[in-house]
Amino acid sequence: MTVTRCILTALALGLTIAPAAATDVNVIGLFPGKAVVVVNGGKPRTLSVGEATPDGVKLVAVETETAVLEVDGKRRTLGMGQSISVAPPAAGRAQATLAADSSGHFLTTGQINGQSVRFLVDTGASMISMNAAEAKRLGVNYLKGQPGYASTANGPAAVYKVSLDAVRVGDISMTNIDALVHEGNNLPIVLLGMSFLNRVEMRRDGPTMTLVKRY
Repeated sequence: MTVTRCILTALALGLTIAPAAATDVNVIGLFPGKAVVVVNGGKPRTLSVGEATPDGVKLVAVETETAVLEVDGKRRTLGMGQSISVAPPAAGRAQATLAADSSGHFLTTGQINGQSVRFLVDTGASMISMNAAEAKRLGVNYLKGQPGYASTANGPAAVYKVSLDAVRVGDISMTNIDALVHEGNNLPIVLLGMSFLNRVEMRRDGPTMTLVKRY
């Protein structure tokens, strides 16, 4: 029986075709090479690196304060006590799910120009922002960008406006994204600003934020 015929049969019988449920994961313990997780409210399970639960949640790596998990085929980084709810992807629309840290900040690992970076979601930043050392690591020749100044807690700072070839967060990939490079190293982390966030829908549910690509 074809998929179409199955759907028509279900409708004829008055049945409801339920959407796939989200997968809820909570990290409650971290040890060298191991993590204790709770999946969908079940019993705690101790996983070794490379091991997976019957629900398909796999422990990829354990760092000092975080566990890297593979949930529904996507890697997520969670700290001790953090939880995340991973919903099935919206049809035809890329998305990313982020978990808040203990201070309520949303951090995630993504990519700029194919290289791994750590992002902090910052709706107060007009563009993706980084320091000069990070720009050099990523191969961004910021000195060829448009020079200017930005207000900081320490007063005006020299900045350069550049265009990033590619930015990726979760399943969301964008090209030619404006960014600011701050001269010096006054930014300890890359800020995921509005030049990226303006092109996604932001849905917050408690300690979880879901970004869904708009265009």
